[in-house]
Formats: sequence, C-alpha cells, structure tokens
Amino acid sequence: MVAPIERQTLTIRRVLKAPPELVFDVWTQPEHMLRWFSPAESYTNPFIEVDLRVGGTYRIAFLSPDGVQSIVGGKYLEIAKPDKLVFTWKWEEHDRFGDHETTVSLSFNACDEGTELVMNHEGLPVGPMLEEHSWGWQGTLGRLETALATL
Repeated sequence: MVAPIERQTLTIRRVLKAPPELVFDVWTQPEHMLRWFSPAESYTNPFIEVDLRVGGTYRIAFLSPDGVQSIVGGKYLEIAKPDKLVFTWKWEEHDRFGDHETTVSLSFNACDEGTELVMNHEGLPVGPMLEEHSWGWQGTLGRLETALATL
C-alpha cells in the first residue's frame, strides 16, 4: 500500500499600497499581469490567457532565464470582485510538478494602507513542490507590489 501524500496550505499575507478594486483588476487582466506575473525579473511570460468568469479558464506561460517554458492553468471557481478570487492551479508539465491540481484563494481586504492580500494555496505536496511554490509566490507578489507602485 502506498502512503498518502502529505499536503499543506501555503499562506502568504502582503499589504499593498493600492485599493482592492485596483489590485483585483491588476491580478485578473492579462495586460497588467504580463508586467508582473512571474517569480523574478529574469522570467518572462510568452502569453497569459484569461477568461474571467466562474467556470472560465486561464493559462500562464513562464519562460525561465535558461529557456525552459512552464505553463500553469486552471479554472475560476469563485469571483467576487473586489473581495475574493478562487481558482484551481495545475502545471501542464507532469514530469516536473506531478499531476497535482491545487486551489488558490485570494482575499483582497481593504485596510488603512490600501489592501491586505491574503493568499492561500491549498493542497501542495510537502517537499520540493511546496518550497518552489513558496519561492515563486513570494517573488511574484513582490513584483505585483512593484507594478502597483507604477500605476
């Protein structure tokens, strides 16, 4: 019998100096996402596709500095602009990340400084996949913060 895979939720909180409506739009509109949705400046996005409706899909391609392309995609489960966004997350490359579909929940909470963004990425296998996603999300959210400062 194979032991079940231990899974964990990655939670990240970040205060952004922009109102929730703007943060929500910058998170969901490809023309904005192309400016920031990658883990580091050295990555690019060959394409970002968004069909923002419950049941709609998205796909995001990442090109690493060494020329490796990875694509993540999923389905929108809940859209409550400007407060909440929930979507599935699954890498198309099964050899690197396995065949795991996870769920990302974002809360955009108004606060004195602008928006407290709370991200929960649920169902990540403990180990390298969890560590890579933690690194990736921290970098991506840092780039989001920088992009918002230029709007």
